[in-house]
Amino acid sequence: MAISSKQMKRVVSQICEADPKFIPIVESSPLCPIGRMETERTHFESLVESVISQQLAVKAADTIHARLIDVAGGKITPVRISKLREDDLRSAGLSGAKAKTIQGLSRAAISREVDINKLHLLDDELVSEQLNSLWGIGPWTVDMFMMFQLGRLDTWPTGDLGVRRGWEKIHKLKEQIEPKRLESRGEKFRPHRSIVAWYCWRAVENK
Repeated sequence: MAISSKQMKRVVSQICEADPKFIPIVESSPLCPIGRMETERTHFESLVESVISQQLAVKAADTIHARLIDVAGGKITPVRISKLREDDLRSAGLSGAKAKTIQGLSRAAISREVDINKLHLLDDELVSEQLNSLWGIGPWTVDMFMMFQLGRLDTWPTGDLGVRRGWEKIHKLKEQIEPKRLESRGEKFRPHRSIVAWYCWRAVENK
């Protein structure tokens, strides 16, 4: 369900009340777009993009994504990906593991092992369960998909390095925070942890 700008402003205000250390980054950043974005990407395209982005800088991921679109003939679809050889995928810059993941994802979509086009109808737990059953699809990929494709507001990607570094910067921590510890720190922000994560990323970007 989409959230309006007015509702988002109210949520962000609640986050700042729960943790005033977020006030400076909120005031210096745009309003969080999660849950307010309309996307023309299919769920399959979004998942492929998330797989490409695993452990890569944004610029490198964008370059590989653009190359894959070219290799696939202008659009990334399950059928077009299924017709490509691993060598074709590797030529776009994908690692062997990512090529295998994307090929498996296309097979799952075509066979309806996972009904990818209907994932938005499922709750977070079922989305995670179905996608994590596929080879090479892990928690980070699922988190990014739920946040930026499905617009889910309570995803807490503690496995993301940028979220952890942002949290450390916002709270002026001298030591790195571990995912398990950050998991507990996020409890007070339920059910809006995706928004907290988004502002943690902004803190890393803000020089």
